[in-house]
Amino acid sequence: MKSKRESNARFRLVLTLGLAVVLPAFALIVVNFHHVKSIQRDKKVEALIHRDFQYLLTISAKKMAGKAYTMTEKARDAFPSVDDSDDEKRRKLDLIVADNPGFAHVFLYDAKTGTVVEPQRAVMSEKEAGESAKMYSAWFGLEGAYLCDVLRRKPKPIMWMASESERSGHLGYSTTAIFSFPQIGRDRPVLGGVSFDPDFLKNKFFPELLEEMTSPGFVSDPEQMYAQEFHELMPREAIEHPDQKLAIMVYPADTFKAEPDRPLAVSAGWGSGKPEISYKLDDPFRGLALGIKFQGTTAEAISRRWVWQSFLILGVLSVLMIGGLVLTYRSVNKQVALARLKSDFVSNVSHELRTPLALIRLYAETLELGRITTQEKKNEYYSIIRKESERLSALINNILDFSRIEAGAKEYDFRETDIAELVRNTLDSYRYQIEQQGFALEEQIDPGIPPLKVDREAIARALVNLVNNALKYSDNEKFLGVRLYREQSVLKLEVSDRGIGIDRNEQSRIFDKFYRTCDPLVHNTKGSGLGLSLVRHITRAHGGDVEVESTPGRGSKFTLSLPLANPSI
Repeated sequence: MKSKRESNARFRLVLTLGLAVVLPAFALIVVNFHHVKSIQRDKKVEALIHRDFQYLLTISAKKMAGKAYTMTEKARDAFPSVDDSDDEKRRKLDLIVADNPGFAHVFLYDAKTGTVVEPQRAVMSEKEAGESAKMYSAWFGLEGAYLCDVLRRKPKPIMWMASESERSGHLGYSTTAIFSFPQIGRDRPVLGGVSFDPDFLKNKFFPELLEEMTSPGFVSDPEQMYAQEFHELMPREAIEHPDQKLAIMVYPADTFKAEPDRPLAVSAGWGSGKPEISYKLDDPFRGLALGIKFQGTTAEAISRRWVWQSFLILGVLSVLMIGGLVLTYRSVNKQVALARLKSDFVSNVSHELRTPLALIRLYAETLELGRITTQEKKNEYYSIIRKESERLSALINNILDFSRIEAGAKEYDFRETDIAELVRNTLDSYRYQIEQQGFALEEQIDPGIPPLKVDREAIARALVNLVNNALKYSDNEKFLGVRLYREQSVLKLEVSDRGIGIDRNEQSRIFDKFYRTCDPLVHNTKGSGLGLSLVRHITRAHGGDVEVESTPGRGSKFTLSLPLANPSI
């Protein structure tokens, strides 16, 4: 009946754990697993990285264009007036060139006075400047008025012309800004312009901007770059990690032959390979493209690593959940078992208390009513009352000691004691009971046992508990052996019997409170399950320990080891 109740309690526990914890946790893990699988299948991480790459390149393109426009507009504001003399025009144009080393040349076309070209003499000769002046005169002579009308209709009266060339075996790119002067009337076509030096663009303009664009603080508002869903799928560290910095390059595209393997300029850490995302530039750098990628890795590799990390985390969470459930089940199961042991303890103790009390009352009433006439019979009844009262006192003392130990209030009175005398006196007080139950007592106390600081009452109680166990659990061969001897710096007290013995699997548990072995004789013999637990606590409180050697059916030997205070004695 009891086993059936325990099985029902365990079933209810498993069912509660399953419904309250396992199913919700398992459902959450499954949902997250399928979510990660969908991210892997649809390549959402790569898509989000590429989207943010595209956004970064758009910002970068605007930055590059803005710098080119700023340089051009600043130069245009310094251009000479059409009413200035030729010498004054050349002087002002020369100042513009001197202030802007990135310009290959500047020019001013006036339909009335002609074309003036002022070169950057370090990169352009006078002859080349003259040829350029002829070219501008011919071109603007035909289309100058049309170009002025087109420029006047634009928000910024600037148009761009790009060109590509091979320079000393390297790719060269140049762009020229052509602008009008709104303050000059429509009847007089006047155009100005600046031409950017290819070496300046390749070696200074683009590299400086690329370095700025790959710096951590390039985007002022990080949330503009990293959208909320990107945060949910991949942490920002995936891009900001030192091993995953960005690299950007500028290369020919669109109008010219697309050659990402022949970049015009690259940022630090590009290495080799093609960009993951490209962005074609518009004016003022039409014909070029920006490419971006991670240094030393790819978006696909980051996505793959993120997916596997997610699977690993889900796996670890699953293992932790299962481990937690197992531990919870074992803990609750242990508590259920402990509650059962406590219930058995209360039942056993109640019986243990009731039996000696009933006997004491019975024999006392018999003596009181004068029904016993012989002195011999009276002495027998007195002896029974004394033994039952001693048994009752021992049980109560065990319970009180256990209560103090559980409350952490147990205190021991250590005094220097003749341990051999203590063992003899304790055995003498129980000798009558031992002989009455038909046991053969073998007592061995070595001579020369030194005094030891112990709690006399506690050591005596430990010995009595071991003796009582030997008496209670010896069925066929009734033998009790007590030995006190010294082994190097340790004093040992052995209590042995030839009783039922203890199975090896249970030997580590018999010192637990309330625990009783599965042997039928043990369960048929009333007891509290506290004796050996108290023996261990007493021994350890004295700095020692207790060990058991036992073979089922052949008996047991309990050994208390107490350290000597002065081993040299």
